[in-house]
Amino acid sequence: MMLSRLLILISTLLLLLGAGCSSVPVRDVGLDTLSPRKAEQELSTGIKNYEEGNYKTAAKNLQNALESGLTFDRDAVQAHKYLAFIHCLSNREKQCRDEFRKALEKDNKFDLEPAEAGHPIWGPVFRSVKAERRK
Repeated sequence: MMLSRLLILISTLLLLLGAGCSSVPVRDVGLDTLSPRKAEQELSTGIKNYEEGNYKTAAKNLQNALESGLTFDRDAVQAHKYLAFIHCLSNREKQCRDEFRKALEKDNKFDLEPAEAGHPIWGPVFRSVKAERRK
């Protein structure tokens, strides 16, 4: 009886982990914090810091995640995106542009979510960087 419950639990966890190719759903349920890889943990912490308005700490964690070597390009794209947001919010447009460029270099199909794209500070910067790449 106990063994069958354990097998069901393990099967469920494996299904959750394998259900999608994106690490975002894994992050949404908090399973990424179980990752032994420091880079992914720093990415998760950096995004959480950003969402809490702790931009200086967020930037440090996001940069550390990139320097530690994130496994997936989509995670590096997310780190660059949040760093771009932080730079734009801090009136550092050049660094904001640089981070958006790095995100687009990792994934040339990268785009902001509709709510992000409509932001009055970084929305126009992102559109400008994306337009430069099309030339």
